[in-house]
Amino acid sequence: MASVQHIILVLSGKGGVGKSTISTQLALALRHAGKKVGILDVDLCGPSIPRMLRAQGRAVHQCDSGWVPVYVDQEQSISLMSVGFLLENPDEAVVWRGPKKNALIRQFVCDVAWGQLDYLVVDTPPGTSDEHMATVDALRPYGPLGALVVTTPQAVSVGDVRRELTFCRKAGLQVLGVVENMSGFVCPHCAECTHVFSRGGGEELACHAGVPFLGSVPLDPELTRSLEEGRDFIREFPESPAFPALLSIAQKVLTEAPARLL
Repeated sequence: MASVQHIILVLSGKGGVGKSTISTQLALALRHAGKKVGILDVDLCGPSIPRMLRAQGRAVHQCDSGWVPVYVDQEQSISLMSVGFLLENPDEAVVWRGPKKNALIRQFVCDVAWGQLDYLVVDTPPGTSDEHMATVDALRPYGPLGALVVTTPQAVSVGDVRRELTFCRKAGLQVLGVVENMSGFVCPHCAECTHVFSRGGGEELACHAGVPFLGSVPLDPELTRSLEEGRDFIREFPESPAFPALLSIAQKVLTEAPARLL
């Protein structure tokens, strides 16, 4: 971890808002910007990142420095560690109490040979519970921690995510900004945008909390399909309405993180 330049936690107080989607697409966009990226999946009960990056079923090996993360590409520009690699059966439920979860998170941070990384993206479960506190405590010695907070537009999500911003302040995390995911559906035939889950909640939340608003990502069947199949959306779908939104968010992270995480 001493060779990791910037650490960004992807957080939300609400489940199902697309934290893993934003984590994977941010990592891919940073990779295409020439950065070396690690992804730490601490969603121990729902480890979906391996599937999204077509890495499920891969084995974790040992080296002199500890566990070797799974490399997603031949260039080894994206490395990944997830409890999904440690389960004998992918359908196996992780039924652990807090102390065992906390111990594995500490092991992921301290015993994985991450090597030289420009960014470590940490995908977290929803809420502000044991996993979040264990992750922050384990990572804090390695420098300032950034937070990217994800919400969907509707009020029921924004209310829960507002509490996540309170957690960030209490935990001393630098909030890089808020992302509004599932922000409308752009018709592929007429290009009209239908706001399925209301609109503007994420931007209003960011304004109220006094933190940057990084952008809105629309619903996109191509993005869903690429995640299901483990494809590189950033490279393969530049004409998608979600593409410029995701690229803009990554660019803002590239601009903000070095200045805020010193």
